[in-house]
Amino acid sequence: MDVSPPLPLRPPMAFSGFLPTGALLDSLIHISNEVSSMEKFPFVQVRNTSTMIRRIKLLSSLFEEIQETNTKLPPSSILCLTELFSVIQRVKLVIQGCKDGSCLWNLMQIEYISKQFYVLVKEMGRALDILPLSLLHITTDIREQVELLHKQAKRAELIADNRELQRRDDFLRLMASNNEKNSKNKGFVDFDKVKDLLSDIGLRDPLDYEEEISKLEAEAQRQAGTGGLIVVSNINNLISLVSYAKSLIFSSNEEAEKVKGSSAHYSLTALRNYDLSSSSQMIVTNVPDEFRCPISLDLMRDPVIVSSGHTYDRTSIAQWINSGHHTCPKSGQRLIHMALIPNYSLKSLVHQWCQENNIPLIEHPSSSLSELERSSSGQRNSSENAIDHLSAAKAAVDAVKMTAEFLVGKLATGSPEIQRQAAYELRLLAKTGMDNRRIIAEAGAIPFLVTLLSSQDPKIQENAVTALLNLSIFDNNKILLMAAGAVEKIVDVLESGKNMEARENAAAAIFSLSMIDDCKVSIGGHPRAIAGLVSLLREGTSTGKRDAATALINLAVYNINRVSVVAAGAVPLLIDLLMDDKAGITDDALALLALLLGCHEGLEEIRKSRVLVPLLVDLLRFGSPKGRENAITLLLGLCKDGGEEVAGRLLMNPRSIPSLRSLAADGSLRARRKADALLRLLNRCCSHSRNPVG
Repeated sequence: MDVSPPLPLRPPMAFSGFLPTGALLDSLIHISNEVSSMEKFPFVQVRNTSTMIRRIKLLSSLFEEIQETNTKLPPSSILCLTELFSVIQRVKLVIQGCKDGSCLWNLMQIEYISKQFYVLVKEMGRALDILPLSLLHITTDIREQVELLHKQAKRAELIADNRELQRRDDFLRLMASNNEKNSKNKGFVDFDKVKDLLSDIGLRDPLDYEEEISKLEAEAQRQAGTGGLIVVSNINNLISLVSYAKSLIFSSNEEAEKVKGSSAHYSLTALRNYDLSSSSQMIVTNVPDEFRCPISLDLMRDPVIVSSGHTYDRTSIAQWINSGHHTCPKSGQRLIHMALIPNYSLKSLVHQWCQENNIPLIEHPSSSLSELERSSSGQRNSSENAIDHLSAAKAAVDAVKMTAEFLVGKLATGSPEIQRQAAYELRLLAKTGMDNRRIIAEAGAIPFLVTLLSSQDPKIQENAVTALLNLSIFDNNKILLMAAGAVEKIVDVLESGKNMEARENAAAAIFSLSMIDDCKVSIGGHPRAIAGLVSLLREGTSTGKRDAATALINLAVYNINRVSVVAAGAVPLLIDLLMDDKAGITDDALALLALLLGCHEGLEEIRKSRVLVPLLVDLLRFGSPKGRENAITLLLGLCKDGGEEVAGRLLMNPRSIPSLRSLAADGSLRARRKADALLRLLNRCCSHSRNPVG
């Protein structure tokens, strides 16, 4: 049973990265109301805009209620609100850009802008990860709405409106069609279609066309320094298209013919020259995954390797580093140097793929230093109202650092009530982002959290073990946890934790630590670790059973640990779990049994079961692909090397041979090979007494 939330901790007196609480809430309410009151939606990104405004209206209610309570806020909530302020600022800029910018250019960039909305929703979800709702004095209604918003943000997917995509694709097809007909010099092949498409994005009278031309010209000027020649050329071609369409639609017939005669060739040339795939801000479709940058998900035109060994597009990783990050985005490892080393082999493959698919390849500057400088300059000059991302990123890191140091201080010197809250807030803070996990560990949190594992307070213990679980996701922290003697204390919680959630999270922490080979040996050598996991496998909830099973699977990679798992009584328990539909860990139980088959003790214990063979036969037909693989692995292992008695039981089962034949025909490659091997083995077993089975 949860205890009532304690009074919030008083934040440090000077948080240079934060506004004062009152000013922060005022700013949040003001900017949320500005976004919520936006009335005239853009003609492009209508769905993303309306959905985002609805989310911010809900957050506005939260901000107003927090302000009305007039109570001190926990440090992690101040950090969350600060990050939400940054997110809402950028939402405002994106929506304003869609409203004030060129409709036609926005249509051409639909995936790029949709990805901006997607990134902002995900950042909103990550900010809400660290919001300690249980410590805020808000109504149940608002709490439930924020929890629902949090879940939706975590599950959100990239949304590009199908109707807008269809308009864009129709437009590009029309342009391509005009290219093919250029030699006939007949102007637009389907002029009514052009008129309809432009009308769909809001161009309906001469003033609309004039305004669109002005916006395109302004976009061309903005792109001139950063977008590249082809981007500017594409925009200029769009300007020619809109101008030509305006002349044909709104001029008199005589004037239209004159314009048509003098401008048709130029207009068609512009259409022919419009690059449908090379804009630096438009997404090339059908790119192989191995050619996509892990940051932007776009084609890597200039792949470079960072010190962690991962490859990124030069522009994307340069912007990442320029924003104040010093870790590898993919692995979370700290970069020991900032040099960007060209990946010539991948670059050659990308060049070849681009040539085969008629995609022009625009080279980026080769100097990483000049790229960083250019990236920084481009961000400063892109818009007077744009957020200074470098400053924002640095301020965010500083804010997390100060929050972590403050909370660690409370862990060290606070009362049990203060420790409970500090551990809870660290648990939330460590839940999201490798940078957060690194910063918390650098603040010295791990030794204090390990000490709190022995607390008699159930919530302190639960928060401490969960915080350590979250911290252990960062590989460097695994080493720090082992050095701090965390395994002994985590095993204590696993065996006799004050509540089931603490025990289950202890099992998950053991699983996380056991990802490192040296830790597998150390944990397996602990006299109570494996027995504690087997005990949780017996007593835990479905989640706890799964956590225990996956941890045991990790440990059982080493043969010496398999013997300990068998000795702890895991085999009969795992077989029982195969028959328990509510447990929901059939695949994990099969995988662990297949590993235990690899030691003599495990093989003998599994052969004792009289119910396993018919269970495995049924799983050959009705199990998941992974389950079927492990089921056939078990059956083959049981029948080999002295398993005549098991083979006999298998032959007596009328469903076994049809199930094996079915698996040999339509299973995975590995499953088919093993099914064929088992059929041959059974054939040899009965060849002296009856007809062959295969």
